[in-house]
Amino acid sequence: MKRQTRTIAAFSCLIVLLVLTLFINIFIGSAGLSFSEVFHVLFDGTADDTTSGIIWKIRIPRVLAALLLGGALALSGYLLQMFFHNPIASPFVLGVSSGAKLTVALVMIAAVSRFRTVNSAVMILAAFTGSLISLGFVLLISKKMERMSMLVVCGIMIGYICSAITDFVITFADDSDIVNLHNWSVGTFSGMSMENVKVIAAVVLTASAGTFLLSKPIGAYQLGESYAQNVGVKITFLRTALILLSGLLSACVTAFAGPVSFLGIAVPHIIRVLFKTSKPLILIPGCFLGGSIFCMLCDMLARTVFAPTELSISTVTAIFGAPVVIAVLIRRKRGEL
Repeated sequence: MKRQTRTIAAFSCLIVLLVLTLFINIFIGSAGLSFSEVFHVLFDGTADDTTSGIIWKIRIPRVLAALLLGGALALSGYLLQMFFHNPIASPFVLGVSSGAKLTVALVMIAAVSRFRTVNSAVMILAAFTGSLISLGFVLLISKKMERMSMLVVCGIMIGYICSAITDFVITFADDSDIVNLHNWSVGTFSGMSMENVKVIAAVVLTASAGTFLLSKPIGAYQLGESYAQNVGVKITFLRTALILLSGLLSACVTAFAGPVSFLGIAVPHIIRVLFKTSKPLILIPGCFLGGSIFCMLCDMLARTVFAPTELSISTVTAIFGAPVVIAVLIRRKRGEL
């Protein structure tokens, strides 16, 4: 009963924080808007066109994208940690985000030079392909590595290689629109539209629902493959689903916002500490909510602290996420994880 009460209280706190962070992001920005102006835009539509445009065309699409993509990245990190049984596995650390970034950059350069526009579905497919290629390399390496720490090192090296190729391609691109890919390549939610948000919502919410439906098999898998097989879990199907769902979630993030560092590692551990449980049925929605809050807060800081200059989202997530990773490594060294 006590644990159930704690779980309800923790979820209540996350939901309240989510709503507060959402509205704070809408109210705060480089353009100074009063409370009454924002209120009129949101609830009675009597504000002028400029104020309405700032709210509906810039701030709301951006904060909704941060909400959805932050939750997606936290879930992706959680799935990879379950798959590899490694507490610091994440799309960024294992080079998955960098692989997705490389394929998206190549496709965008090819498409812009010919057609001038890139379809959202094409971007997601390109990022998904890059994610799976990177994960394929990591899986091949994992079969030859006895120590999981070496797997992480190899993943980081794969990420560096992909990032180096991406930077090289972007640096020598001629078209000014392609050169502007540099901002995307370091992570940003700038330039989001409601059309982007609709596509993001369709992909992320579908993949998240699929992840939640796997809560029971994932719980059995946590206790070991032998136990999972004994209770009827199809290991091959589950492992394939974990990889595909994680790849799709991280691919959607990279396709629209570029690579975002440390969020996928840090948030699952924060949620475990908050709920004091390892049950996937609780951690999966908890990670989504926690990732959304973390990402919205970091994006708010990225666009307001040095306004009108905007920091990359990865710069801010690294500042707050890296200490969590260090704490995880220290606890693991002491045998607490």
